[in-house]
Order: sequence, then structure tokens, then C-alpha cells
Amino acid sequence: MRILIALSLLFSLSILRAQVDRSIMPKPATPAQIQLPETEMWRTKNGMIVILSENHKLPKVSFDLTLGYNPGLEGAKAGINELTGSLIMSGTKSRSKDQLDKEIDFIGASLSASATNISLSTLTKHLDKGLALMSDLTMNASFPESEFKRVVDQFKSGLVSLKSEGGAMANNATVKVNFPNHPYGEVTTFTSLAAISLADVQSYYKENFTPQGAFLVIVGDINRTQAEKYIDTYFGSWTGGVPSQPQFTDPQKSDGNQVYFVNKPGAVQSVIHVTFPLSMRMGNPDMLKMSVLNDVFGGSGFGTRLMQNLREDKAFTYGCYSGLNTQNNGGWITVSGNFRNDVTDSAIREIVNELNRLVAEEIKSEELELTKAVKNGSFARSLERPQTIARFAYNIQKYGMPNDYYKTYLKQLNDITTEDLKKISQTYLKPNNFNIIVVGNESVLDKIAAFDSDGNVVKLDEFGDVKMDKKPSDLSLDALLTEIVLKTTGTGNLEAAKKKISKVKTLVQKSSMTTEQIPFPLQNVSIYTNKGIKAEKVEVQGNVAQKQYFNGKEGYQFSMQTGKKSLSAIEIEMESTEMGVVPELLWLTSVKKPELRGIEMENGAYYYVLKFTFGSEAEVYYYYEKNSLQKAKTVRVMNKDGESQTAITTYSDFKEVNGIKFPHKSIANLGPLTLNITVDTLTINGKVDLKEFEQKD
Repeated sequence: MRILIALSLLFSLSILRAQVDRSIMPKPATPAQIQLPETEMWRTKNGMIVILSENHKLPKVSFDLTLGYNPGLEGAKAGINELTGSLIMSGTKSRSKDQLDKEIDFIGASLSASATNISLSTLTKHLDKGLALMSDLTMNASFPESEFKRVVDQFKSGLVSLKSEGGAMANNATVKVNFPNHPYGEVTTFTSLAAISLADVQSYYKENFTPQGAFLVIVGDINRTQAEKYIDTYFGSWTGGVPSQPQFTDPQKSDGNQVYFVNKPGAVQSVIHVTFPLSMRMGNPDMLKMSVLNDVFGGSGFGTRLMQNLREDKAFTYGCYSGLNTQNNGGWITVSGNFRNDVTDSAIREIVNELNRLVAEEIKSEELELTKAVKNGSFARSLERPQTIARFAYNIQKYGMPNDYYKTYLKQLNDITTEDLKKISQTYLKPNNFNIIVVGNESVLDKIAAFDSDGNVVKLDEFGDVKMDKKPSDLSLDALLTEIVLKTTGTGNLEAAKKKISKVKTLVQKSSMTTEQIPFPLQNVSIYTNKGIKAEKVEVQGNVAQKQYFNGKEGYQFSMQTGKKSLSAIEIEMESTEMGVVPELLWLTSVKKPELRGIEMENGAYYYVLKFTFGSEAEVYYYYEKNSLQKAKTVRVMNKDGESQTAITTYSDFKEVNGIKFPHKSIANLGPLTLNITVDTLTINGKVDLKEFEQKD
């Protein structure tokens, strides 16, 4: 009997093995409709739409206010929106910035603001105090003039650093070319920033910070009765008119690929963006399908088509991704990555080919199923956050999405087929109709021109505006250097200039330096002697953080982090070109002369541009304003181990000291660090002590 039972079991198992093919992934069950916690929604008397999502697991509450206006065109004053947002936390009519910061810290709350949003997160027991601060900002932001000037200076520092950030320049170009005559395509420049007054900011705040159409999303340890009471207490008196709601049509790209180039001197890599506007906004019924298509193509992870091709197969880059952006007033797709100069053209070719493939070929079922699985897991994890449920309700109300959109999300995702994605790609993508943006070295220009439909590459500046080609200089190099020396010294001929300069035996410049990254001022001391010695140190609260010394032949650099190291041959050569009170005088007779690059236009002004090249390791550019001939900017590019580092310094506030003009303000951008430098004293022919620089270790 036992033998018969055993044989029967063995036979049954053999049948099961024959029936189950474990090499085939089992089909997932049909997703059930998700049971999401309910949210409550109501409109207040003054026009706010309130969304409440209760969650009593922790004694915390967040109030998130999103204003109801649509940004419009700012034109010549592009940047008002951003500047206003940066100033809201600068104080109210009854609280200074310091008082506001202290009160927020005292209750351990988080309070932040932008041009369209004010958010509070606090413990339930401190909600009264937190909402008092939040409502005060919402209705009574004061915009002190001192804070306005401080933030404007911050913006200027950021604009200076832009030229060293390839990704930021590519982003500016992307929005400019995708969205002409559209709010998304406006970029803050030096010119537009200078046009914005404090009155403009105050007016913008008054017109747009209104309860009409605003969304107040509340999440956490609070019920409706309590919420209504708090809203009435702290926002009941808030009034204002209907906010502006300008409408904009989706931009249409003209036929054919268009190549745009932004010059980044000395770059050893190209930042590439292949981008195009998309006739798809938030709430579009095809949004989920387009999101799936984008994820298959290059949205995330190493398994995407872009990563498999450009990283795994070709080894052109560490990463290449596609970004899908759908917003209230338009959408766009951008493929981006950093690529070596020598493969810039090859990378563009592969990206364009991959985009064209999306239209020509059907997505493989394996690619689709993998992407679905990833999105499924991501959606499930998002439900663990209380804010997610409130965000779902906000999206449904704001963008007119179906009421059951998120409840049926997994079913919608599961139902997407490869045929659906083929239809989506053919509806929204057009082969060889892309904006191709390259930020990099001018050496790649000839290579990338082949990708433009008519062969005409459009050159842009760092803000994405069309840049005029360099013009030939109207002066020879020697004539230009002579004029610079004469203007700097206020003399009529070179002999008089030399005589004035020769009277400078020593120069000591003491400056204060501030930066957002360091909460206290730094001190800088620079020393020059006519014996060919240059010395400089930076002190932080009395401690020497950096020091440099050069005696005309050799020298060293010191920093707290790396210690002391001798100057390299290239660094010695670079220091040698900047000797003297007026180095341009030395360049007239020097064996190594700068190259006169011509005349360039930046931010509405013309500049003579000079360039020194130090082998393949470094380049230094000098910009002189055409009319005044004052040195406006230097750009230093150092290349090492396949990477380039750019340091940019701008100069202003020129004043005469002993008849020679010196800049008394400058902004130095050193990678992530931007320093605002103000000269406190500049002493000529005073006593100089070099002992601390010359002492041996």
C-alpha cells in the first residue's frame, strides 16, 4: 500500500514538473483598485481651497500653501518672481529676519517660502505659534531695503559663477530654445537683475499673494474642526483680488535638428542636451504612458536604452539620462550627459539614433515589464508617506485629473502595452526634429555642425541668449596694452606711466571676504614689492587658512587641508605673467605675450579679450571693457586628470590710489564657492613684513 502511495505521489510530481516551466515569468494578477485613505476638501470664505489628510501616528502637522496665480512674462525684468521668493523670509512688518529665525528655531519648526509657496512643519503643540509666523509672512512680508541689496548681491554672485557651470548653462539654453516668448523660457541676467527695483518686488508680492484660488494642503495630527478653527484664526483676515492667470500655447518646434553651442573655454568635456518641447501638460490622459516610455528610454537606472548604449556599450560617459517634464503651462523632454571632447559628435549621433528608434521600432515586452515592475514598487513605497495622499488630492483638483486616477493607477499601469507606447511615440515625437545643445570647448564646433539641418550652429551665451561672433580688434595688441596702461595710470604717454609705476615700491591690500557658505567674514592680505615678490594670505577668525608666496623664481602654496606644496612649473609661469602693479606694462616687453582674441559682447557691453595659454594645462582670459579699458573679468581654466576647473573673478568700483586705478570690489567664483571681496585699505609704499611668508619649515 505504501509503495502504491509513493508511486502515485512520484507520478503526480512528475506531471507537475512537466506542466511548470520555471524559465517563464508567471503573469501578474490583475491589480485590485487601491483603497486610499480619504481626504477632505472645502473652500474658505476668502477663496482658498483646503485639502486635509489626517494622520495621527505622530504629533506633527504640516501646512503647505500654494498660491493660485500663473506666472506671466517678466520681459526686461526677468527674475522678479525668483527674487521675490528669496526675499519673503527676510522679515515682516512686526518681525525682523533675525527675530523670525529665532522664533522658528525656538519651537523647532521648519518654515520656508518661495515665490509661489509657503510651507510650515511643526509639532502639534506648537501649531499656534507656527501658524502665527506663517500667516505673518503670507500677509505682511516687509522686504527691507538692506535685505533687498543683500539678496541682489547674492544673485550677482550666482550669475558670475554661471560661466564655470556647464550644466547650468545648458539648462538655461534648454528653456530658452524650447520656450520662446514663454515664462518657462525667461532667464535672469545681469541686465534684467539691474532693472528690478524694490518697488517691483513689493508690487509683485501685493498682486500675487492673495487667497483667491490658493491651495492650502494640511497633513498630520489634526481634524477638520481644528483645521477650520486654525484657518479662521490665522488666515481669515487675508484678502486679495483674483490672481493673474495668463494662458500660453504649447510651443511648436520648427522642422529639422537645430544645433546650439555655448562656449566654455578650456573645457575637456562637453555637456550635451538633446531636447524638444512636448505638447503635454499635467493632467494629460497620456501622461502615464509617456512616463513609462521615458523610463524605458532613459528615465532611471542602468538598464535603460541610453545607459546600455552610451555607457555600457560605448563607454562614452558615466551617465546619460532622459528627463520628462510636464507642468501647468507646457512640457518638454531632455536627454543629458557629460562626454569627452573627442566623442562629442559620436554621443550626439547615438542619442539622436535612440530617439528616432522610439518612433520607428516597438518597445520590447521585456523592457516594458521591467519598467512596470519598477514603477509599481515606487508607487507602493510612496504610499508610506502621509503627504502622498494629500498630493494625490491636490493633483486631481488642480489639474482636472479623474477622481479615481490614483485608485486605479496600478491597473492603468498594468494595462499599458507595447502598442500603446508605439502610438505615444509617434504622436508626440518627430524624428530628427530636436534642439541639440552643446556646452564645451570651441574645438568641437566643426564636428557638431554636421547635426544641424542647415549646417548653421547658433552660438548662445551663458544665459541662453544669441551671442554675437567675436569681432576683430580695432587695435593691435601693443596699441591695446598701451592704452590700458595709460588709462590705468591716468597718464598721456608710456614714459610718464612707467615713471608713476616705478614709484610704487610696495603695495599692501587688505580686504574683507564674505560667502554664503561661511557664516563669518574672512580676511585677505595681498602684498607686492618691486623686487618681484608676491605674497597673499587668507585668515579665518585669526587663523591662516591659505597662504601663497612667490619671489619671481619659485614659491609655494599652503592650505589647512593639504599643507604646504611648492608651485609647479606651470604655476610659476602663470604667476610670472601677473607680476607688477600694472602687469599689462610688462606684457608690452615680455617674451611671452597674450593672444588678442578680438572683441566680444557680454550682457550688452563690448570687451577686448586677451588670452594666455600654458601648454595643455591652463588658460587665462582677460576681459577689458571697450570704452573704459578697465579690467572687468579674468577666467582661469586648469586642466588636470581629464577634468577642467574654472575660476572666474569680476572687478568693479575702481578708485585711484597714488594716481593709479585699482578695483575695490570683486566677486571670485571658485567652483562651488563664491566670494564677495571688498578692499578695506590699499597702502602704497608702507612698511612690509614678509617674515611669516619667508620662514622655512
